Amino acid sequence: MNIYDFTVTDNKGNAVSLGIFAGKVLLIVNTATACGFTPQYEGLQRLYDAYHERGFEILDFPCNQFGRQAPGADEEIEQFCTLKYHTTFPRFAKINVNGAKADPLYTYLKSRQKGAVTPNIKWNFTKFLVARDGNVAARFGPAEKPDTLAK
Repeated sequence: MNIYDFTVTDNKGNAVSLGIFAGKVLLIVNTATACGFTPQYEGLQRLYDAYHERGFEILDFPCNQFGRQAPGADEEIEQFCTLKYHTTFPRFAKINVNGAKADPLYTYLKSRQKGAVTPNIKWNFTKFLVARDGNVAARFGPAEKPDTLAK
């Protein structure tokens, strides 16, 4: 099993097989629009602009589990990110990343790359790097700025 075996829901309610991203490098991020880390959207977009043509995708999963910092419906989140940060990478439906209702994708990601103390996601803007073969290669905490991930 790898990342391409999962199906997620996009921000318009459509089922999306992650198999469409096979052969690409992925950065999967749980995000929030009202968080101290929200300005990381700028760095994420810079990464996307720099590497998208070479087979790099950022998959944005809004999550309201941390301090209710992702309020609003999926459409409102899309508008905020597009208008304020000019993001163009794929955004998906709001999900849970921890607990009994955690999205299966995040349960899988956490099982492959645990955090420093616990497998649970600590906060918004935790990032998972997925290699072209669909295996989870690395996990980065919220304080790790997108610009430092280019290497």
